[in-house]
Amino acid sequence: VPSKTLNIALAGTGVGKSLFMCHCASAYLTQGLNVLYVTLEMAEERIAERIDANLLDATMEDLHEMPKTVYENRMNKLQKKTHGKLIIKEYPTASAHSGHFRALLNELSLKKSFKPDVIFIDYLNICASSRFKGGNISSYFYVKAIAEELRGLAVEYDVPIFSATQTTRTGF
Repeated sequence: VPSKTLNIALAGTGVGKSLFMCHCASAYLTQGLNVLYVTLEMAEERIAERIDANLLDATMEDLHEMPKTVYENRMNKLQKKTHGKLIIKEYPTASAHSGHFRALLNELSLKKSFKPDVIFIDYLNICASSRFKGGNISSYFYVKAIAEELRGLAVEYDVPIFSATQTTRTGF
């Protein structure tokens, strides 16, 4: 996937957009790339579990039932093969916009010397816009503004950004 791009998964409600992005994030990690996963929908721990399950090729149920020593052994083996770093950051729904993400990227760079190779933002429709504060604007223009701001962030930091958006049957 080229840098400086905004890549969107489009699907209906409950189809697995977040699962798809967690799967992609784990694939990037196994390629030795640094991943920043921003979630506005789910808790950081749930995202981490999904990515762990992908990395360990296990179901969520298997992951929870796995004895701690088995889990630690499998994770140690995986860490020897996987050199990418993962940072997951959770924001409350509709509270964060590109300015918040920019501040996070700068903070991670300064404090942890972390530069992501790819960014996942889960998901587009529940981000805020830095340009519009709500009011009398159609949802189309509001989501369009968010997408433009995220694309600008991708260009500024020279990374691909992945996100998702929901659609209805009519929209599909």
